[in-house]
Amino acid sequence: MTRPALTDRPPAAPDPPRRAGRASGPSRRRRRLGVLVTITLFVLPALVLFTLLVLAPIALAAYTSLFKWNGLGGLPQNWIGLDNYTRMFADEVFLGDLRRGGLLIVLSLVIQLPLSLGLAMLLNQKMRGRAFYRLVFFAPYVLSEVITGVLFTMILSPEAGLANQILGTVGLSGLQSSWLAEPDTVMMSLFLVMTWKYFGFHMILYLAGRQGIPKELGEAAAIDGAGPWKQFRHVTLPLLGPTIRISVFLSVIGAIQLFDLVWVLTAGGPIHSSETMAVTMFQFGFKRSQIGYASAISVVMFLISLIFALAYQRFVMRRDTQGAITTMGDQR
Repeated sequence: MTRPALTDRPPAAPDPPRRAGRASGPSRRRRRLGVLVTITLFVLPALVLFTLLVLAPIALAAYTSLFKWNGLGGLPQNWIGLDNYTRMFADEVFLGDLRRGGLLIVLSLVIQLPLSLGLAMLLNQKMRGRAFYRLVFFAPYVLSEVITGVLFTMILSPEAGLANQILGTVGLSGLQSSWLAEPDTVMMSLFLVMTWKYFGFHMILYLAGRQGIPKELGEAAAIDGAGPWKQFRHVTLPLLGPTIRISVFLSVIGAIQLFDLVWVLTAGGPIHSSETMAVTMFQFGFKRSQIGYASAISVVMFLISLIFALAYQRFVMRRDTQGAITTMGDQR
């Protein structure tokens, strides 16, 4: 008999047994389908509400802005194309709205937000009655815009207002004024009310951001010889960057869409000197029944807000959003 040839190859290993828990192809497809159905059921109600309450009104406003329409008699019929937009950018009142909105934005960024930041840094220190001061400064934000407007209408009243009475008592009668009734003083009066109403909100934002900064960083800077100002400039301020950027964003968007306070305080007067885009839109839409023109103003307001929001997120808040996405990805 011939012996089989010997080789150096080891015997073939047996195929590994399949794990009992390993899902087959159809099972994986069923699982993915179940996950997709679950996600759809949770997202669909929010998507329907967003479509009905946000997307549909935007589309309707854009559509009606192309017509001359008073809001009555069914759907608009008198097509005028872009005439409402042409009229808008030739209207001195609307151009004044843009200038006044820009003024409020600049004043908010230069005065209101630094004031809020300074108070936040002050109230972060150990001091007696700190919780009480925080409550007092934040309380105006809790009040509604209507209550705030009515309150300051009485305070800034030309005859019996508290502001003029205090100025007369301390011997500054020459500074008394018809605050909300004079074109030269109405915008500064309006900004004063805005600052009183909203500075507490920004103060709380900065205070929360400041308390999120580890104390060890300030202590290390102090050991290296940095005084309070250098600690604030080189440690606290850079680490408060994300909070400051959010605060700036909210302040700008709020100034663009400002309506309640202006309407209660002055209704846009005197002689359109305190009117904003939202007030002009309300005047034409609900007072003069020019729905097409009011819709055009609302579309421009929306586009200004959208362009600013996208540009701000793209060029200013880019690092913040990327950091948040990276952190979320690391936690998965």
